[in-house]
Amino acid sequence: MDMQTTDQLLLDWQDRVGAARQERHPQSLLDMIPYAAFIGAQAKVDDQRLLYWLDKRASNIGNPSLPAIHGGVIGGFLELAAAIEIIYSLNVTDMPKVVDFSLDYLRPGRYKTIYASCEVMRQGKKLVNVSATAWQDDEQTPIATARCHFLT
Repeated sequence: MDMQTTDQLLLDWQDRVGAARQERHPQSLLDMIPYAAFIGAQAKVDDQRLLYWLDKRASNIGNPSLPAIHGGVIGGFLELAAAIEIIYSLNVTDMPKVVDFSLDYLRPGRYKTIYASCEVMRQGKKLVNVSATAWQDDEQTPIATARCHFLT
């Protein structure tokens, strides 16, 4: 990839970030990330917060005997949601870089829709701390929680 192509991709991304914020359409950011499409990650603004979700998809199953969603898919989904939360909510246009990611699996992610929400806990000059929670039937009964540190 030549320098001109790289520069154009960066400008396209930055334009997309600005448009997503202005139009209140975070899904347009996920649409530019191939992994988001691969696992089926989606996002929308719901009651003044971002809501993320994964519809059930056979390719995301890790344990077919339960069946349950693969833990790596859940972890990747929460990491992706936390990064989009930073880009959409804060004055950041570049993709944040993961410094540390800690994930607690609390319950099996059954073969049904998984929802997630994130909260920016602290924003420093370069480091952002985000808490992410995933659930299925009841937000008060999470299936996984993550603590994420990103370099911005």
